[in-house]
Amino acid sequence: MVSSTKVLKFGGSSVGSAARIRGIVELVCDPNRYQPGEVRAVVVSAFQGVTDTLVALAQRASCRDASLEEELRALERRHIDALSELLPATARSSPLASVKVLINELSDLLQGVSLLGECSARTLDHIMSFGERLSALIVAQAFRSTLPSIEVLDARKVIATNDEFGSARVHTQETHERIRAHFARHEELQVVTGFIASTEQDALTTTLGRGGSDLTASILGAALQVTEIEIWTDVDGMLTADPRKVPKAFPIPEVTFEEAMELCHFGAKVIYPPTIQPAVDANIPLVIKNTFCPDAPGTRIVESAGDHPFPITGISSINKLALIRLEGSGMVGVAGTAMRLFRALAAHKINVILITQASSEHTICCAIDPAGVIGAERAVQEEFGLEIQSGLIEPLHVELGLAIVSVVGESMRSSPGMSGRVFTALGANGVNVVAIAQGSSELNISAVISGNDEAKALNALHDEFFMSNSKTINLWIVGVGLIGSTLLQQVAAQRDTLQRTLGVDLQLRGLANSRKMALSGDILSPLPITTDLLDAQSPYDARAFLEHAVGANLPNSVFVDCTASDEVPRLYPLLFDRSIAVVTPNKRGISGPLELYASLRAAASRRRVPFLHETCVGAALPVLSTLADLVRSGDSILSIEAVLSGTLSFIFNSMANGIPFSSAVREAKEQGYTEPDPREDLSGMDVARKVLILAREAGVPLELRQIAMSPMLPPEASSWTLHQFMDSLHSLDHHFEQLLEEAENESKRLFFGAFIDCQAGTAEIGMRSVPLDHPFCALRGADNLVAFSTRRYCQHPLVVKGPGAGAEVTAAGVFSDIIRIAR
Repeated sequence: MVSSTKVLKFGGSSVGSAARIRGIVELVCDPNRYQPGEVRAVVVSAFQGVTDTLVALAQRASCRDASLEEELRALERRHIDALSELLPATARSSPLASVKVLINELSDLLQGVSLLGECSARTLDHIMSFGERLSALIVAQAFRSTLPSIEVLDARKVIATNDEFGSARVHTQETHERIRAHFARHEELQVVTGFIASTEQDALTTTLGRGGSDLTASILGAALQVTEIEIWTDVDGMLTADPRKVPKAFPIPEVTFEEAMELCHFGAKVIYPPTIQPAVDANIPLVIKNTFCPDAPGTRIVESAGDHPFPITGISSINKLALIRLEGSGMVGVAGTAMRLFRALAAHKINVILITQASSEHTICCAIDPAGVIGAERAVQEEFGLEIQSGLIEPLHVELGLAIVSVVGESMRSSPGMSGRVFTALGANGVNVVAIAQGSSELNISAVISGNDEAKALNALHDEFFMSNSKTINLWIVGVGLIGSTLLQQVAAQRDTLQRTLGVDLQLRGLANSRKMALSGDILSPLPITTDLLDAQSPYDARAFLEHAVGANLPNSVFVDCTASDEVPRLYPLLFDRSIAVVTPNKRGISGPLELYASLRAAASRRRVPFLHETCVGAALPVLSTLADLVRSGDSILSIEAVLSGTLSFIFNSMANGIPFSSAVREAKEQGYTEPDPREDLSGMDVARKVLILAREAGVPLELRQIAMSPMLPPEASSWTLHQFMDSLHSLDHHFEQLLEEAENESKRLFFGAFIDCQAGTAEIGMRSVPLDHPFCALRGADNLVAFSTRRYCQHPLVVKGPGAGAEVTAAGVFSDIIRIAR
């Protein structure tokens, strides 16, 4: 006596070739998997792609296309080749004749379509039936070497439907009676044609809708009261999301019937949605299995599932939708408006996918297939023509190019904050929500969004609910000079540690220098840095590089600008508008014209996008973040005193130790503290830009020209070549020796410092002498120091001090900002 009974269904991908059919036979006949007699029926789809071919043949026939015969012969060859590969020559004669009979019948049918010049829905169903009929014939022959008594069951004999050709409705009671009667007379394993059925009265061929083979299996299982219905496909069960759009999606071990219905309704393609209802009615578990990985556990769909480790069960989506909106003051308080709308749409056979209505009753929105838009407009005009004409209701408003994303799970019931997490995740990634729907059952939260944002929304939601302990950060880095290349080295060295300890997965998506850019749909490797850029064919174009980052439309994207370019910062608003965070040590944007600074800050603030530029002042020192915290907490900044150049700090500290000015400059250049031309540092312009940034962040709206500057170098130095300047450095030693001596005589030390008077709204930079107890005198090497005098820190300023120059510390500061965004 068999303890359990099952119906198995194999889809088109599982019967796509002779080798795959042979695999099905081995799987079904494996005694370690199924007991003898346990499998009552094997339902098969047409060979992969054959149903589409048959539809194309019907279309060609109706157009009298001359290529019809050639394609029909190719279809015949495909099935004959599969049969020939599966059977020895001595066993082929009868099956080959059966294939020929079916192909000839199909040819005659297509000839009739060609003569008429049209193909009705009834005829198309008949044409499409040949895919399953051919497939079942060949699969049964493959089984016969192991199970000689196997039989083919044409489902048209047992599944009775109405005459809605293309998607016929099953007459359940009559169908169950026929199935039970047939199986009572036939104990042998039945290979059953999926997808097809026939009308109850006239026995005309019908189909159950694309994907209907799943439904065939479910109907058989319900009628026979089997233990399980197994749907064998090409994926490891139902997944948390579509793996083609969400690479991190993974299989769900168990879901309830309700959850499966919701996921299937909103786009999950693993199972044909109507399949679930017969299983629900008979309370028979559905099991989704992978033909190509048969030992994978798959997904069980049951009445009541166990506890999930996650707050939701899955995420699904439907793209290419239209949103229609009926609105007007004439709808408010008028009973029956919604009923009239949906009755009108139903009369035009327009399926409504999602409904949302404002509590004011002023608006009703519906998501529909775009193909139904014209019919919907006609239906609304017919039903509400008088109200539209009188201005009580506006003409139907239509939005195209939309998608629905849905979060599904029974665990959401009575769980506070679920909607908040959904919309926070979408908003943080710049996904605008057009409409929202949530049933009172709390099983589903759906949002209508732009179709362009579908993949980004799915990934953002998947990270929020299934990867809450991890986050993928997509990086675009422009500028791979000293700081950029050091950053890439740090990313490569720390990547595994970040993933293991913080759950942060850094993925490099784009890389550019001043000559080339490497753009890829795949993840680039941080090291070796030159590989992707050397192989890159695209010449560098700042706007094109930014547009690639925008066009990729990935969640959790961070753009890193390690250039000294004026052009790139002006393009930041393009990134902010798409909710792409910016991290930069490039001072050119925020120390540029005040109008540019204000526009960048406003654009980032408006979209609530991180714009982190900590390393623009003090490298990795927390200067700007400390200033921001002071301002946010309500403190008043009175003044700021600072040494802001690591290069100049090194030079002045070296001179204080008796090293001549010329030697100190040369050593600073050798150690990489200076720019290639040291005059850029010695001019004080870099310090001026940093002072300008500090002043602006403290609320002092200055322009660069308003900063008082006392130059270190004689005016003629700017006209020298770099070679002349380096050769003439020794001539400046005496000048600086005198300045140092004067300071020492006054018990002071000489520095190149900056002072911002926030109350007066002024700033100045230059050489100045300070008492030996001044905080500046504690500086060593290339240290920077910023002292904030505030209302709270008025007697003793708040001091931030540490290394303020060098590629390592600056890159580390940029890296810290990236990690701050990730966390």
